[in-house]
Amino acid sequence: MSKNYLSFLSQLAKNNHKEWMDENRVWYQEVRAEFIEDLAELLAGISTWEPDLSAFKPKDCVFRQNRDVRFSANKDPYKTNLAAYFSIGGKKSNGPGYYLHIQPGGSFIAGGIWMPPSEVLKNIRQEIDYSGNELENILTEPKFEEAFGGMEGEKLKTSPRDYDAEHPYIELLRHKSFIVSTALSDEEIKSGNYKEKAIHHFQLMKPFHEFLSRAIEDAEGGEGLL
Repeated sequence: MSKNYLSFLSQLAKNNHKEWMDENRVWYQEVRAEFIEDLAELLAGISTWEPDLSAFKPKDCVFRQNRDVRFSANKDPYKTNLAAYFSIGGKKSNGPGYYLHIQPGGSFIAGGIWMPPSEVLKNIRQEIDYSGNELENILTEPKFEEAFGGMEGEKLKTSPRDYDAEHPYIELLRHKSFIVSTALSDEEIKSGNYKEKAIHHFQLMKPFHEFLSRAIEDAEGGEGLL
């Protein structure tokens, strides 16, 4: 099925106001329904190695189209992307998850943890301090490295407190976010082929998520997150 996502999002970006959305409500509902169908396929695929996610419905994983403009200088009412997040703890979880972002010229998939709270960040750094070689091996595994190129995310310019600048894993310890990602082309979105690529790449993230989860479980007192 040819995907309508990019056409809709391109027009929304040019007409980001309630009047246009009201006039194109049927189109939006068609796009959302198609997106929900795609998310069902992704959720079924991810659940083969993350069985706890089988309890979720696609609607549990999709982000709202409306923007929260209360504290933003940008008052555009709608997001100009489609997005979803698959994580055992839900969309607001501190644990690692699988993210899908669709936007004309800027689609991608990602995974890991973005800007964890201080206690979780502390525990991830502690896990790196103890087992940094394990994380390094995950990031440099040939298939993983080919797919993602390395770990992304905001980093400190200096060493984090309590860690020496000469620490063997100081570059990993400087991270404030722990993310891997890869781009999706417009053609992959239009054809629907992005779903197969997303499932394949999401599965490659599993060891990375297991490493992060171990730190999260320590921070949460051992309670089960992804």
